[in-house]
Amino acid sequence: MNDVSIAIVQIVLGLLALVAGGELLVRGSSLLAAVVRISPLVIGLTVVAFGTSAPELAVSLQAAFVGKTDLAIGNAVGSNIFNVLFVLGLSALIAPLIVSRQLIRWDVPLMIAASVMLLVLGWDGRLGRLDGLILFGCLLAYVTWSIRQSRREGQASNNSDTPDVPKSTNFRNVAANLGLICVGLVLLGVGAHELVGGAVVIATMLGVSELIIGLTIVALGTSLPEVVTSVIAAMRGERDIAVGNVVGSNLFNILCVLGLSSLIAPEGLHVAQAAIRFDIPVMIAVAAACLPIFFTGHLISRWEGGLFFFYYLAYTAYIVLEAMQHEFHRTLGGVMLVFVIPITVLTLLVATYRVVYVTGQPTASEGEKSAGG
Repeated sequence: MNDVSIAIVQIVLGLLALVAGGELLVRGSSLLAAVVRISPLVIGLTVVAFGTSAPELAVSLQAAFVGKTDLAIGNAVGSNIFNVLFVLGLSALIAPLIVSRQLIRWDVPLMIAASVMLLVLGWDGRLGRLDGLILFGCLLAYVTWSIRQSRREGQASNNSDTPDVPKSTNFRNVAANLGLICVGLVLLGVGAHELVGGAVVIATMLGVSELIIGLTIVALGTSLPEVVTSVIAAMRGERDIAVGNVVGSNLFNILCVLGLSSLIAPEGLHVAQAAIRFDIPVMIAVAAACLPIFFTGHLISRWEGGLFFFYYLAYTAYIVLEAMQHEFHRTLGGVMLVFVIPITVLTLLVATYRVVYVTGQPTASEGEKSAGG
């Protein structure tokens, strides 16, 4: 077999592994949530999110260890932008996603705060070991709070007439579901690796530069587990997992991936001025855009998912054209800045105003009915 045939086989096997891994991860996670009486949202925010972010962690840690700190920063920031715009956008296009009140009240504001904190800590052009400790400490506090909050809600539901599950059966179920999650994570990692490897070979043979490959294929590859997991979760009706996976992954990328990378990098992580001026502010803006969209009806509708998806395509086109030093990137940036973004902001403000002051804030059940329709 020649190189092209091997690359095509890699891509096909990678896709198959991703689909199988995503199915097992979602199935195991939703069943585990039911057995241990932790909400699917918290499972999505923690177990699923951290597991699907394993490729970002591996890439950034390796890059930081060998001194390629720009890659470590770019991988985490680029993945966060991809997760919100592409993953949530594609998932909402498949099925409108119900947004939990907890996400609106706590997790999305925390995602925005973590994004701003990254900009503040990296403003001097470096993330040192103290910065890494701060970020990682925030992650531990967040996970502890999330689990305790969910357990309190679970204990409240235990007072209902739900029959108790025998401890032996409960233990076996937990072990079996953890096994599904582990197998799913392994398949996701293998699938992402094979798909990226095959795509890089074909792109290189077509004469695409390594820079463009890094900006597109590698960034997509490390986020493929999030794509597959959220899409499958949306298709299976586990929409808390679909949304929680993205928000949790973004928190994990900032607090854990960059936190640990800052700790192991010999001289900390260098934060390029280009990232401070453009990429990190874009990440903050994308995170902030979630609040009005999530708040409007407590769901992400198909048109809002399409809006996210469109913005990711525009962002990718801009960075690729800029990397190629193509003059059209200035025109594209101007059109987005002067026309598209202001119109979007105005539309979201009007929609939010109608929800709050005209129709009244919908209840969770109303949001569910809208999503179901």
